[in-house]
Amino acid sequence: MNTPTGLAAWLRLTLIPGIGGESQRKLLAAFGLPEAVFAAGPLAARGVIGSRADLLFAHDPGDLVERSLDWGARPGNAIVTLADADYPPALLEIPDPPSLLYLRGNPALLKQPGLAIVGSRNATPQGRQTAAGFARALAGHGLPIISGLALGIDAAAHRGALEGGGATIAVVGTGADRLYPASNRDLAQGILEHGVLISEFPLGTPPLAANFPRRNRLIAGLARGVLVVEAAARSGSLITARLAAEQGREVFAIPGSIHSPLSRGCHQLIRQGAKLVETAADILEEFALPTAAALPAAENDDDHPIIAALGHDPCSLDELAARTALATDRLLGELLSLELAGRIACLPGNRYQRLA
Repeated sequence: MNTPTGLAAWLRLTLIPGIGGESQRKLLAAFGLPEAVFAAGPLAARGVIGSRADLLFAHDPGDLVERSLDWGARPGNAIVTLADADYPPALLEIPDPPSLLYLRGNPALLKQPGLAIVGSRNATPQGRQTAAGFARALAGHGLPIISGLALGIDAAAHRGALEGGGATIAVVGTGADRLYPASNRDLAQGILEHGVLISEFPLGTPPLAANFPRRNRLIAGLARGVLVVEAAARSGSLITARLAAEQGREVFAIPGSIHSPLSRGCHQLIRQGAKLVETAADILEEFALPTAAALPAAENDDDHPIIAALGHDPCSLDELAARTALATDRLLGELLSLELAGRIACLPGNRYQRLA
């Protein structure tokens, strides 16, 4: 474990603008620890990273170092470095592990192999329900669920894991002291109580677009495999899946309607070799874990004439009226009852979709 002085040196190394992860790792490989880097002086550091070494001795992030040390000393918070036993072992396997991580919650979870569940921020109701159902079942079988605390599939996966009585890990693209988006504040509180939140970015870092692809490599790196639930053809979730494949992790994808734009990313992954999954048991079998009761049995909604007519793809009101031959007033009443019962969802454009 780092001493306060040693941790201060780690913070100083990582908080100097212009000294990125690659330069940090080169310096650590050459000198061993950050304290030795600074003790070696500018000339020796230039021999390792060139003129950028001058930045190490020209900038003093002392105030932020002190604030970070104070933050890390508070109950429930921690700062771990590459030299710490608490550093997540899975991240040591990736090409560019962060030199330092800010944690809130239970750091022991980062030593357990988990499953990442990712997908669209603009997910359909069915997609959110699917993500929550898989997370609930898999977390109940002991797999921590890893995601990015974003809207849509990410949030549904975290919630499902918590509902299943399991653990969940949120990897964020902001400072660990900032919760983004604000609408997920209550969810984040649940994660802090029953999981862990992790960030490589300095405290106070706002939600910058360039940080989220970097965040995605940690989601993939922490996971034993990545499940993509819904994703457009150009999606950050596909970046996470690509990084997972490059890191030697399993990639899973859930197929969807050929008419849905949010199925195209998953279908693309399946064409590229991702494993098609239909139930949580498919993933448990791949990981050689027990599969009994992986998912609760679904009710046979096809017994209801309107849901049977609705099918499994979103359907407009006019199409549904034609299929059922019901008067519009009566159909609208039936649809409202089904929606209130949580069996269907009303989508933009006056379209309807069944929920599993």
